Amino acid sequence: MVMTSASGISCLRARCSAGDPISPVGATTLSLSSDLRPRPPLPGAVPQASRVLLAAASALLAAVAVIDLFAVYAGARIHALIDGDEGFATAAQPDLDAARSLYEAAERYRVIVYLPCAILFVVWFARMRRGTGPLAPDRFRDGPGWAVGSWLVPLANVLLPYRVAVDMWGAATPAAAGGKPYRVPFWPVYLWWGLYVSSALYGGWYARSRYDDARTLAQVRDAAVHTMASGVLEVAAAAAAVHFAVRLTAMQRRKASEEPYRTGPLPTTG
Repeated sequence: MVMTSASGISCLRARCSAGDPISPVGATTLSLSSDLRPRPPLPGAVPQASRVLLAAASALLAAVAVIDLFAVYAGARIHALIDGDEGFATAAQPDLDAARSLYEAAERYRVIVYLPCAILFVVWFARMRRGTGPLAPDRFRDGPGWAVGSWLVPLANVLLPYRVAVDMWGAATPAAAGGKPYRVPFWPVYLWWGLYVSSALYGGWYARSRYDDARTLAQVRDAAVHTMASGVLEVAAAAAAVHFAVRLTAMQRRKASEEPYRTGPLPTTG
């Protein structure tokens, strides 16, 4: 439908009565279908997650797991000396010193490897947030900066990284025919975060404090049990982290390679 102004109508009537041909150029028109609201941009090419960064993070997580197993072995040696036939009280001093030195060495190696592992995992986490954001912007409850900041807030870092991980997992979920999303299970996210928090609280705080505060042989023996249990828990947490990272990376790469996100050559993040 076309609407004309009053002056335009008068001009057209005058020209019609004079027999002049009507030209639409002089008429002021306004289409009712005109929509001045900005159109949402079509999704462009979404970078695929880096497999190199995933491999590096997974390798450091595997190194952490190996050192945790070494700590489990060291704790088993201490426990065996106490519960052996001779008992820890009658063991030679060199055996006692060797057992405790072995465990302390495992703790030093753990600190050396854990720091770069944590940094690289957070870098991978932030890059994944950037790579999954364009796939479903409405799925995220927090901005991309929280992929790093969530780990740095005391107390809140028990929940905030998990919140970002759930949003990334949902954004990377592939869309089926008809626009209905697949029902991808979230248990890898739940398992990884549950084991991570449990190992951080139990192994990083409780078991270590029990060993540091042990004064009697019975206390040392009990502390060795806790150190072995925490080591096993940390190995499980590292394995769950690798599984979560591999699954999320694969989901993001698969969805980024499909329409409408694939428009030309696919870049890779990192």
